[in-house]
Amino acid sequence: MVSAVTEGVKVSVVTEYQPAHSSPMHAHYVFTYRITIENGSENTVQLLHRHWTIYDSNGVVREVSGEGVVGQQPVLEPGESHTYVSGCNLKTGMGKMQGIYIMERLFDGRRITVNIPEFMLITPYHLN
Repeated sequence: MVSAVTEGVKVSVVTEYQPAHSSPMHAHYVFTYRITIENGSENTVQLLHRHWTIYDSNGVVREVSGEGVVGQQPVLEPGESHTYVSGCNLKTGMGKMQGIYIMERLFDGRRITVNIPEFMLITPYHLN
């Protein structure tokens, strides 16, 4: 697990290779990642937007942006957390992702850029 804290908001990531949905013979590798966002700040925040940079080990870099996460824009009171699972497919058995969330403090409308730590996407046999 990797984690990062920005202005009291902690983002933790755990990844898992999905062999049942992958086809290495066809350069198709599927990974899931579980993200937990914990609001350790004194303010209620809402996740508005996400931006990802996805790196494949063959040099291909993709950018993905959009509103919320998996169709939601969760509101987190101080001390609350939100967990979701999403996925990514690569053309190689190794890669990485990193990104940011744009969150808003509800009491004053201030936008916060929350870092999503860089995390690796690696098939188990690449670790041998």
